[in-house]
Amino acid sequence: MTRSLRELVKEYITDRRVRKCRLVNKDGSCNIEFGNVMHRNRLAYVLDIWTTFVETRWRFVILHFTASFTLSWFIFGLLWYWIARDHGDLEWQNPPENHTACAGNVDTLTYAFLLSLETQTTIGYGNIYVTDVCPGAVALIVIQSLIGTIIHCFWCGVVMAKIALPKKRAKTITFTDKAVICPKKGTLCLQIRVANLRKTLMIGSQIYGKLLRTTITPEGETIILDQVSIDFMVDSGKDSLFFVCPFTLFHVIDKTSPFFEMAVDTLHQQEFELVVFLDGTAESTSSSCQVRTSYIPQEIMWGYDFLPIISRSKEGKYRVDFSNFAKEVPVPTAHCAYCYHNEAGHHHHSISGIDNKGFEVIDIEKPNVTKM
Repeated sequence: MTRSLRELVKEYITDRRVRKCRLVNKDGSCNIEFGNVMHRNRLAYVLDIWTTFVETRWRFVILHFTASFTLSWFIFGLLWYWIARDHGDLEWQNPPENHTACAGNVDTLTYAFLLSLETQTTIGYGNIYVTDVCPGAVALIVIQSLIGTIIHCFWCGVVMAKIALPKKRAKTITFTDKAVICPKKGTLCLQIRVANLRKTLMIGSQIYGKLLRTTITPEGETIILDQVSIDFMVDSGKDSLFFVCPFTLFHVIDKTSPFFEMAVDTLHQQEFELVVFLDGTAESTSSSCQVRTSYIPQEIMWGYDFLPIISRSKEGKYRVDFSNFAKEVPVPTAHCAYCYHNEAGHHHHSISGIDNKGFEVIDIEKPNVTKM
């Protein structure tokens, strides 16, 4: 059944609200702006011109690239025209028949511009040339050649740096859009799946997370972005991962975890943002890069697990099925961490008796624990 326009608008507004509430977007970009920056601090962008150009968007790089060469050709063209005029080489100055010009055939501003362009780009068509009768012309051709080489080197470096930016490598590393909470290896875990879309490895990969939330200190101070460290690991540990195929990160929800106090019916009422980081070095370029994404409470599925994606073919090769990369299936899961660990405390049962669709009723082994 086709959704109404009102529902589509409501969904769009909700999505916009969610994006505004994020500090880190799903693609890893940060949703932050700086205000009231002093003018002397803005000057730092000009002083650090290399980083400024490397981080500038491509359309502005191309604009500055074209403008720098065209402007340099025009300025030196004016200088060539001035030398020719000062020496009396121009046609309207009626030079004598035995007159030797500083620059041959440069008798208009257009020819002076062409001489400047040919000098800086080392084209040299042969119709325009420099003679040895003017020391100033010899000095100018040396200066322009040096400045042109510097401009060439600068822009080649900028283009190569932008092409080889580590964040471009990060585009080929992807996280699942949602996280899940379910039992894993005898404990309750929050899980996230990550995949390297290239066959080249990420060397020395490390994973960690930060839980961002607003807290109020005992002194009454409100901390907007209070950060709590979240430990993630995989089967092989959490350092120096063998990142050759997709793997699942899991965070153990124990008493030290900030998720221990949450439950299935209170999770989506929380206000926090879970930011996950993966640092590593690209094997092919030896450049370090960081991949990051974030999850809000509405993107965490309680009582679900990821489908397996790795299998083995008849030829003995390992096969990764990316069609199941982000698919979740419901699994029997306790209502809260207290229930799972058979501990007395706040079990977070809903007084109104709201059904949690997709969750199965399970029995805890201890007889004195409330059954779900």
